[in-house]
Amino acid sequence: MGLDIARIRAICFDIDGTLIDTDDAYVERLAGWFARLGRLGFSTNPHSLARRVVMAAETPINTLVTWMDWLHLDQILGPGMDALHRVRGVSPRARARLIPGARSALERLARYYPLAVVTAREQSSAMDVLRSHALLDHFACITTARSARRAKPHPGPILWTAAQLGCPPHSLLMVGDTAMDILSGRRAGAQTAGLLCGFGRKGELLQAGADMLFPEPSALAEHLLGAGRSLPETGLDPGPAPR
Repeated sequence: MGLDIARIRAICFDIDGTLIDTDDAYVERLAGWFARLGRLGFSTNPHSLARRVVMAAETPINTLVTWMDWLHLDQILGPGMDALHRVRGVSPRARARLIPGARSALERLARYYPLAVVTAREQSSAMDVLRSHALLDHFACITTARSARRAKPHPGPILWTAAQLGCPPHSLLMVGDTAMDILSGRRAGAQTAGLLCGFGRKGELLQAGADMLFPEPSALAEHLLGAGRSLPETGLDPGPAPR
């Protein structure tokens, strides 16, 4: 297990739990609700239950959205689709904070690699949260819920991103905190890095096939750009940030 750094030409990042700590904020909200049930004799640990509920919801919701897209119901059921996309990836922005070290990691990596976002959020939500944390200018491509016809863990979002960046899929590195991110990357032929700062646990990410695990984005940046490592700066002008 390990990353072939020489093969990497661009890096894709998930948002929630990878760059922004929205996952735990959502768990806290659910845990508070479950704690109130505890006063009625509900004995399960509220934080543990909340984490399991959010994790369990991710795959069915992705599957439902994918099938609705595939059946061409997404335009007919537009408002409902947007609601499902919000469930898949949105927590209140006021409570969303950057993962420690995420900003500096992006600043360092952007000097050497084109960066992209690959998220299950709808476009307006993704743009809003990236703008609110002044991250948007770091990315050459923003892939959101309806950019590709099918959602993670299908390879579609990664393949779409590769096409936008002009890179072969096998030259991408997909970085995320859940098995959905890792599976999507692997199925597209990309290398994958799992982060332990979000929902994913070590065993889950390894079982999904992560090539390497890191505690947070700064550790990934240090591994790719560590002391003594020689990489040419990209010299690329990605043009204006996506709007």
